[in-house]
Amino acid sequence: MLANRLIACFDVKDGRVTKAQQFQDNIDVGDPAELADRLYHEDVDEIVIYDIMASAQKRQIDLAMIRRAAHRTFVPLTVGGGIRHLEDMHEVLRAGAEKISIDSMAVRNPQIITQGSVEFGRQCIVLSMQVKRVEKTATIPSGYEIAIDGARTYTGMDAVEWAKRGQDLGAGEIVVNSIDRDGTGSGYDLDITQQITEAVSLPVIASGGAGLVSHVADAFRIGATGAITSSMLYSPRVEHTLTVGEMKAQLAELGERVRPVHSAD
Repeated sequence: MLANRLIACFDVKDGRVTKAQQFQDNIDVGDPAELADRLYHEDVDEIVIYDIMASAQKRQIDLAMIRRAAHRTFVPLTVGGGIRHLEDMHEVLRAGAEKISIDSMAVRNPQIITQGSVEFGRQCIVLSMQVKRVEKTATIPSGYEIAIDGARTYTGMDAVEWAKRGQDLGAGEIVVNSIDRDGTGSGYDLDITQQITEAVSLPVIASGGAGLVSHVADAFRIGATGAITSSMLYSPRVEHTLTVGEMKAQLAELGERVRPVHSAD
């Protein structure tokens, strides 16, 4: 059995890592390259960087920032934001990314998933989903709706059906980010995360809401193979953040399979 992954995610705005709560009230955290370097040396398993204003500002992703971060880390780097075409994907891969995350553009142009999968292999394409709990209806039977544009636009799309379609289109991995839980520290939304892990055969990453190591273990136990744990690692809103090594040690004590911490050797 493969070990589960601890993943750090940076929301970058104006060249700086920020941390929000339910997609609002961003506060400054620091320089993305410096933070990536720190977490790499703590043995984080992967890093995700979102240029969160690129799409809204209709500009190319900040490739210089990606290059700086990639130069200082040697773990898989996923990059998203402002990616509209295959050439944008080529650019971020040349800048040092190993995987490409698509979110709003995947909803607007689903064929970009297939195009990227054919061009680079499905292991390279990550479908990121922003999900919001809503009343169950005939069109949203899971009780979770897909939002885009930084949770500003609601699509009327059912989250589970979109995950299944994303898999059929060629995505190699799915990130399930709960808008309701984002930055709250109250735990991942296990309901929708489990619904999606049971509906697809792809690796699923839980995102949004982790505040305790037990929350991460809960996500692994319902089928997620990776967990984004940003607030616990570096958020100024958290009184006592943890190192990656501390998190992995606690997860191991809870019986979870995690990758080794080489710096502890």
